[in-house]
Amino acid sequence: MPKPRALAALVPLLLLATACGTEGGAGAGSGAGTLSPDLPLAGTHWTIGAVTADGSRSAAPDGARLDFGEKGRARGNSGCNQFGATVAAQGDTLTITPQEITEIGCPGDRERFEKALLKAFDGPLKGTIAGDRFTLASADGRDGLQLTAEPGAPLRGTTWKIDGLLAGDTAASLPAGSGAKARLVIGADGRVTGNLGCNNFSAAARIEGKTLTVEGPAATTRMLCTSPQMRLETKLYELLDGPLTYRLDHRTLTLTDSTGEGLTATAEKNVDR
Repeated sequence: MPKPRALAALVPLLLLATACGTEGGAGAGSGAGTLSPDLPLAGTHWTIGAVTADGSRSAAPDGARLDFGEKGRARGNSGCNQFGATVAAQGDTLTITPQEITEIGCPGDRERFEKALLKAFDGPLKGTIAGDRFTLASADGRDGLQLTAEPGAPLRGTTWKIDGLLAGDTAASLPAGSGAKARLVIGADGRVTGNLGCNNFSAAARIEGKTLTVEGPAATTRMLCTSPQMRLETKLYELLDGPLTYRLDHRTLTLTDSTGEGLTATAEKNVDR
């Protein structure tokens, strides 16, 4: 797998994004500032619906999103790789300067969409907000993004898709072939359930302050797993054996132990619990 570009810049960006969340998610427009009086974007979160590059429109894959920070920064996910950019605003025009992107290998359709997204999200773009819809378009209309306001996700009751591993200051995607089923749900009934790579599990859990503790042995199924699934499952079970600090930022959940090892997860779309 190729090494991430500007990983030293990207990891602090990701950690900063999860450092100040609360248990309840915040929707678009919840930030305390603006990039521009004409476009109140700071602290907002958007689902990417489609991208137009060189006049050709491409529908976005699941997971494609764009978030605006409060200090002229944007971060997002193409549906495969995570990226960052600086944003300068003047009136209703945003000038985008790409900064960093990871280099996870993407399937063909997602790779093509990502190239279109990176082409479109660059340079001066005029922004228009109408209700929960936000469009960005180049002056000639040949490049642009179609976005929809993305609601936040609560800690409890959300299906969290596990999509990354943390080790201190290092962030990595899940090993190939291991994490297609990896998910967890923190229930209002005091249990955490889900799948950590292969087998389904259920265990009692306790939340105190910003600490999540899985208590007692987990009940699990006994399905046969592939080697990558088994290695991931073993690692995640070990990680969940003890108190974990949780950080919630909009639709991203981070769980870390006292050594800095942990996981990242993203709220699945269209799941109501």
